[in-house]
Amino acid sequence: MKKLFCALLFFFFTITFFAQKSDYSILKISDSLKENANAVLRLDQMDITIASQRSMNIKAQRVVTVLNDRGLNDIDAYQHYDKSTSIKSIEAVVYDVFGNEIKKIKRKDFKDQSAVSGSTLFSDNRVVFLDYTPISYPFTIVYTSEVETSNTAFIPQWYFLSSYNLSVEKCMLNVTYPKELGFKKKEFRFSDFEIKKIEDSDTRLSYKAVNILAQRQEDLSPSNTDLFPKVMMGLERFHLEGVDGTATTWEAFGKWYGEKVLNGTTILPDETKTKIKALVGDEKDPVKKAKIIYDYVQKKSRYVNIAVGIGGWKPMMAADVDRLGYGDCKALSNYTKALLQVVDVPSYNTILYGDRYKSDIQSDFVSMQGNHMILAVPNGDNYIWLECTSQDDPFGYQGTFTDDRNVLVVKPEGGEIVRTKIYDDQGNTQIGQGIYTINQNGDFSGVLKIASQGSQYAAKARIETLQPNEKEEHYKEYWNNINNLKLGKITFTNDKENICFTEDVQLSASNYGAVSGNKMIFVLDAFNQYTGNVKRIRNRKNPFQIQRGYLDTDEIEINLPEGFSVEFLPQNYELKGKFGEYRTEIIKKENNKLTYKRSMFLNKGKYSNKEYDEYRLFMEQISRNDNAKIILTKN
Repeated sequence: MKKLFCALLFFFFTITFFAQKSDYSILKISDSLKENANAVLRLDQMDITIASQRSMNIKAQRVVTVLNDRGLNDIDAYQHYDKSTSIKSIEAVVYDVFGNEIKKIKRKDFKDQSAVSGSTLFSDNRVVFLDYTPISYPFTIVYTSEVETSNTAFIPQWYFLSSYNLSVEKCMLNVTYPKELGFKKKEFRFSDFEIKKIEDSDTRLSYKAVNILAQRQEDLSPSNTDLFPKVMMGLERFHLEGVDGTATTWEAFGKWYGEKVLNGTTILPDETKTKIKALVGDEKDPVKKAKIIYDYVQKKSRYVNIAVGIGGWKPMMAADVDRLGYGDCKALSNYTKALLQVVDVPSYNTILYGDRYKSDIQSDFVSMQGNHMILAVPNGDNYIWLECTSQDDPFGYQGTFTDDRNVLVVKPEGGEIVRTKIYDDQGNTQIGQGIYTINQNGDFSGVLKIASQGSQYAAKARIETLQPNEKEEHYKEYWNNINNLKLGKITFTNDKENICFTEDVQLSASNYGAVSGNKMIFVLDAFNQYTGNVKRIRNRKNPFQIQRGYLDTDEIEINLPEGFSVEFLPQNYELKGKFGEYRTEIIKKENNKLTYKRSMFLNKGKYSNKEYDEYRLFMEQISRNDNAKIILTKN
């Protein structure tokens, strides 16, 4: 009996062991979850235990089957830590295609490095991450971690569907919290997904989602952060960087943040105060004073990146930035504020989401949000916004990283949600003026002046900082419609006062005009031809978005070759619709000259998936007309 019992126990253990291993076999994944997927999230479970206002424990388990190299980014095996956050455990186990274990990765095998390069002040801010190179695909990684922190201001968002081409087999969220802390949540985009709320009480919250199919990325889709489900969570009574806080209203939250976190961080040495007062001199205008200070900060300091999620929102001391000459967005904004205080110019720390893709602070959910800080200088009923991390931006220019979004302005009397500068579509201009000549062999030579303003300034001003080979690569890509392109002299004028960037470019190309017998044919629009392609997408599912509109206008003089006359000239063209307006005009002049005029206006906006084909046809018509050709005949 004893031997039989042992045999049965061994058999049971073996069956259980192999059953557990086979759970990670790719054969267990349904075909529907593999469709359009680079990776399959077999399990994503996050257990958050908030023990008190000053104690939070986060356990995570993430099982990811990576189908190909494009799915490696979906492993997400990393963890930040600092003096307030400790990693209790972290490990990963790798399984092959059949679910057999092939590698166990302990904490010592993870890479552990500073989260900030080029800085010694932030040596406590570190990141542990898995850097795994697979032998073959597919494979599965089981990643587990446990973290403890005294900072309860930032509760991780539940954001299990983190990218396109990722399917989800099962994911779970479990949160436990004391009733008296005022736990709150906000759900986003649940209706289109199978997400079940298991529990929602005074002390517990639990969700479960299963079998979510991979989403294909479609051109011009909004960010996945605006398409996929998530849950934001927060506490009305929380702890941050050694200070207890409250978040019942934005006014109260801002007042707490200013008094308890920012207070005492703007102290400067007397020597620096004397220097700044001398620099400003007798200037009385607050805006002009701010310009002088902003220019000083740009020349003196440099930006070091501190990864989102570490370092809290308490900036380093202004005196340290003054001494060392560097800091992150919080530090440099706060340092600029300190300098402005010296010359009696008020300014306010401003928290926001900084990204080319516009993202708002959720105004109806009072909590720690944002990943970036800028400075707001009051100017009448408006604000001048200062991006203090840039050594190049014109004073008050927001570009495309912080424009047109809800932000939190932290004033002494409390926080206020404000919209940053909106660059009007009509003001995002590119004005082209030039001339080109075609000789009898079809060779092309020309000069062009391009002046860019509004959000188009942001895209163009960076060209000035490129290396010579990068400049050439940029223009050859920009004028990819011109074969055999050769660049001549290029001159830039960066007018930061009027926020206008001008390019003066000389260029030439052989055989631009195709000669056959006594005929020559070439495209009239050489300088600003739309050569893009709006992809045809059958059964499109997502809405589409034009983030920023613009207005391009061009006036080009064309010298036709001697000894040729015009056989065919494209007609003037006009197109109007919900997406914008486009028109061209060709004026025939004496001495074998033409004037070509073009304007293209595009509206920003959010549009439904059903309007996508209409937009595609709108742009196709523009592309077709931009490619209109003139035919010349030899006399």
